[in-house]
Amino acid sequence: MVAPHSSSNDALTPEGRNAAETGADAHGSGNLAPAFSPLYQQIKSLILRSLQAGEWKPGDMIPSELELAARFKVSQGTVRKAIDELATDNLLVRRQGKGTFVATHAEQHIQYRFLRLLPDASSLESQGPAERRIVECRRLRAPADVARQLGLRTGDSVLQVRRVLSFAGAPAILEDVWLPGSSFKGLTLETLADDKGPMYALFETQFGVRMVRAVEKIKAVCADADTAALLAVPAGHPLLSVERLAYTYNDVPMELRRGLYRTENRHYHNELS
Repeated sequence: MVAPHSSSNDALTPEGRNAAETGADAHGSGNLAPAFSPLYQQIKSLILRSLQAGEWKPGDMIPSELELAARFKVSQGTVRKAIDELATDNLLVRRQGKGTFVATHAEQHIQYRFLRLLPDASSLESQGPAERRIVECRRLRAPADVARQLGLRTGDSVLQVRRVLSFAGAPAILEDVWLPGSSFKGLTLETLADDKGPMYALFETQFGVRMVRAVEKIKAVCADADTAALLAVPAGHPLLSVERLAYTYNDVPMELRRGLYRTENRHYHNELS
């Protein structure tokens, strides 16, 4: 492979060069072919690898740009560009005068990152935290559709959590959360009921699993009898169905969440750019 050109004489460690030199040709034959990724992207991949390995945990400060530049034998500017992208991806957080930290779902501005149901007449923060009631928490063999989305084999162990989220005493969201059993050993109904923080923060601190991105499917449905009873609406009431597949580092699926949302006084909010 021809090394990426850099006017600052940037270089990669052998580890970085090996990571950048694997690929397949355009016809999928499996033959090795050059993968010409920009140098800062290679550094970004190496930082991601350290995050995935737990070298720096959520909330930890990572080494300075100068230290990382020395570690990877590249310029400080290359490291800065890699960190900028990781900050844009909400994986790192820059704090003026303090340094760069691994993002955590325990932080106020991060914990609502995946919650898109907002009140029509006020902000999410103004209505206060959601009141959570765990309806069910059980371990079972993965149904085929759940196993497929979580990258498991049919029959592998999964954890299913059903909960209702309410605001100001009114039920608003019914969620079924499916988690790989092997990654969440020890997660029980009591653990979930006792924890008062965001669920994703609990996953970080107790199980070392950080959700970094999610893909959602949205459609309109009608409430069946069981859903209607839990959400305090009549059967047939219109609801918004949101199915979310959340991933940890390296695009490993770690959670399938199926939510049913009441939208009489709320709306689903998304920003496109």
